[in-house]
Amino acid sequence: MKRGFYTILAAQFFSSLADNALLIAAIAMLAQLDGPAWLTPLLKFFFTISYVVLAFLVGAFADSMPKGRVMFVTNLVKVVGCGLILFNDNLTMGNIPAYWLVLLAYAVVGLGAAAYSPAKYGILTELLPPEKLVVANAWIEGLTVASIVLGNVVGGMLIGPKVSSTLLKFDFPFIDTNIDTAPEAAIVVISLIYAVAAAFNLVIPDTGARYPHQERNPVRLLLDFSRCFMTLWKDKLGQISLAVTTLFWGAGACLQFIVIKWAERHLRMPLEQGAMLSGVSAIGIAIGAVLAARLVPLKRAVGVLPVGILMGLAVVSMVSLKWMPAIYVVLILIGAAGGFFVVPMNALLQHRGHVLMSAGHSIAVQNFNENVSILVMLALYSLMIRFDMRIQSVVVVFGLFISGAMYGVMRWNAANHRADPHLDRLIGEVKH
Repeated sequence: MKRGFYTILAAQFFSSLADNALLIAAIAMLAQLDGPAWLTPLLKFFFTISYVVLAFLVGAFADSMPKGRVMFVTNLVKVVGCGLILFNDNLTMGNIPAYWLVLLAYAVVGLGAAAYSPAKYGILTELLPPEKLVVANAWIEGLTVASIVLGNVVGGMLIGPKVSSTLLKFDFPFIDTNIDTAPEAAIVVISLIYAVAAAFNLVIPDTGARYPHQERNPVRLLLDFSRCFMTLWKDKLGQISLAVTTLFWGAGACLQFIVIKWAERHLRMPLEQGAMLSGVSAIGIAIGAVLAARLVPLKRAVGVLPVGILMGLAVVSMVSLKWMPAIYVVLILIGAAGGFFVVPMNALLQHRGHVLMSAGHSIAVQNFNENVSILVMLALYSLMIRFDMRIQSVVVVFGLFISGAMYGVMRWNAANHRADPHLDRLIGEVKH
């Protein structure tokens, strides 16, 4: 791997670590403000909405300057969002409850993340040849998973009584910070982690990739995005990989909240312990990502699709578990199955996007689809919670949906290969 790749990994690790710790702190902040339980999954909804609404803009933004600079600017936007969450009581907006202001502030963090993502993945196709993309994605996903695990652990520790009491004893000389609660102290620490990520962004090397002058007219940007959107969905390899990654990230976003709620109601765990438990499946994703990097070359990427069916069935098996060792094993298996099939699919999608269009634009299309899936699944999950659906029923419905959807994608892929038996010859071709 080229030297700059490891700087990208470090920047991604700290930014993702802060993202995941911030979610736990924001959940604690909502609880502190007496927000209703059905608002909790809407945190992720508000975080994700920028990915969808601004999808036609962020690709052009990512391609308008060196990717490291884009990542630096967007991490600073995340710091601003943290500040808005922290001082929500000063952002009075008529009779709007404070917990709604937390959701709006969290959306600002999502804005930074939406603009960050095309640069994070787009730089891989600029820096590395196609045959390195599966391994590179395994590194990215593996380290992202490590940051998810640690982010959940760090978030849980920061809002826990032991660490928060120590943090709250610290005061700047001659300055009244008004930091009086565990969630507030946690968000201050998380802002510092974003600052570390921004520092790494500053030393990411310029790959030298330059794209034609990026359009600034919103109407033309929207039309260009629509063209890229249709191009990827019409491509017989692009559509399969796009369908799988769309399903995976929508399911993954829901699974994080489902595990926390399942731990609360089924295992009687408090938030800080449930948050740590939700990170266990991320360990499995890292294992699956490593196995995919070793066993699945780019040319055989579509061969991993049956593993997605097993992932859904493993989710269903959670409903009857109460013995903690068995719970850990199942959560790790769920994550391993997800990591094993999503890493090759992600690499294939990046490669086809880079061949058919520019790096930033293809990742923006990918983000749009994946985050529409997240919004829809989170909205449905929130409704289930709103109407007091039993968490065991939610788990079963969720797992069966994953298995059924992956089976449908397998049939779709088989039909594509019957129509064009030599379809896989497109994998590995380079952009001229």
